[in-house]
Amino acid sequence: MKEEISNKIREYFSAMSIYKDPDKTNSLFAAHNLPSFVKDYLLKRYLDIQTGQIDIQGLTQFLDKVIPAKTGSVKDRIISGEEVVLLCRFTIYIDLVKGQKQFAIPDYGIKLREGIIPEYTYRKHQGELVDGEKWGIVKLCLLPDDNGTKNHVQMVDYKPFKPYSSVDVNYLAEARRHFSINEWIDLIISAMEYDPDGFSNLTQKLEFVTRLLIFIEPRLNVIELAPKGTGKSYVFGNLSKYGWLVSGGKVTRAKLFYDKAKQQNGIIKNHDFTVFDEIQTIVFQEPAEIQAALKSYLESGKTTIDNNEFSSECGLMLMGNIPLTASRMPASPLYFDSLPQNFRESALLDRFHCFIEGWLLPRIDNSMIFHGWTINVEYFSEILHTMRTVNKYGLLFDQLVKFEEKADVRDSKAIKRIATAYMKLLFPNWTKPEDVVKEEFKLYCLDPAVRRRGIIKEQCHNIDPEFKTRMPEVYLR
Repeated sequence: MKEEISNKIREYFSAMSIYKDPDKTNSLFAAHNLPSFVKDYLLKRYLDIQTGQIDIQGLTQFLDKVIPAKTGSVKDRIISGEEVVLLCRFTIYIDLVKGQKQFAIPDYGIKLREGIIPEYTYRKHQGELVDGEKWGIVKLCLLPDDNGTKNHVQMVDYKPFKPYSSVDVNYLAEARRHFSINEWIDLIISAMEYDPDGFSNLTQKLEFVTRLLIFIEPRLNVIELAPKGTGKSYVFGNLSKYGWLVSGGKVTRAKLFYDKAKQQNGIIKNHDFTVFDEIQTIVFQEPAEIQAALKSYLESGKTTIDNNEFSSECGLMLMGNIPLTASRMPASPLYFDSLPQNFRESALLDRFHCFIEGWLLPRIDNSMIFHGWTINVEYFSEILHTMRTVNKYGLLFDQLVKFEEKADVRDSKAIKRIATAYMKLLFPNWTKPEDVVKEEFKLYCLDPAVRRRGIIKEQCHNIDPEFKTRMPEVYLR
């Protein structure tokens, strides 16, 4: 990445900038399997913002204190009466019937029935310790429960993993004005921890950043088919604590939506996006029930599970591999043949909005890992999360675009969601019609939205000829 872009990042995102040194980072965190948003949080605590140098001794001591390398030692220390402080991922379950707040820390062997959140800790962090997966710094010790009959591991203190309690969208919009579109795309790729110079052309770069659309736009449903080694799992598993990556194994309707037995919401309720990685390896139990629930949810963001209405703003993504020719193009024009049989139904697939042509992306190698100044992942993910609820870009789209009168509702909704997501990601400085450069809007937002929705329609037609391939006429006002 060019030096002038790095200098702009340090000038306009000074407090959020970070110097990436992959070799040093890999060595520092070698014994700790942490996502990038946690690594950047830790690095920022021990980084000299002027020189980019890291206080290695201070960071190492902190890591040894809050992320023990030996998982078994944590329980031993708790049993011996020691207070243990951990930076970790944990799961919370609120049992309304018993009035208990339970937690589990799978990485350290603490099961749900063993962990209790006492009332004073829960009240102190009202609204934060809710059902679902969390990251944070917790202090644990062994104490009797309220009845004094059983010992439990109790969470006696908690510090949320939220370095940025809020982010200023207006600040982002103002900073964007100092970057050209090509510079901004390079900044985004570097924030994703990849070197923009490792991509051959603008087409590859845009295909790569399109993966972020589900981070930034609610209830956007995406399909990506790509060869192995293009960085799919890394992007969705490392860049945000607000997403959930399902990688293989068994998936049930209860796990996704609502568990009636436990009276507990599933994955989709508690996350911005849910990604089915390696979709071919995932086993869907009760496939007919899951398919019916997905159809309803993909259409409206709501479904009914055992007479309980379930709603969410979570987007869904299907990711799978696809066979390619020697020239790295799909071996068959029937792309959806690469999906499991349960998903090869046109009525279900037509409810997806956007298709990513992953075969256009290069295979990731070590030379493509970013080295230099960029914005840190934790700030980047928080911005993407915050932008989901900013409505002005959708309103702006309505002022810019007109559909033909008989446009299919699914097509118009899909085009609007994709184009709005592109505006949020690439042009956050556009807040009113006079800000918009029409040529850039058409090239980077509207045309890609029409094309990506068009691929979905074409592939649905290949499954069922009753589905028409024609896209509606779209006009700039």
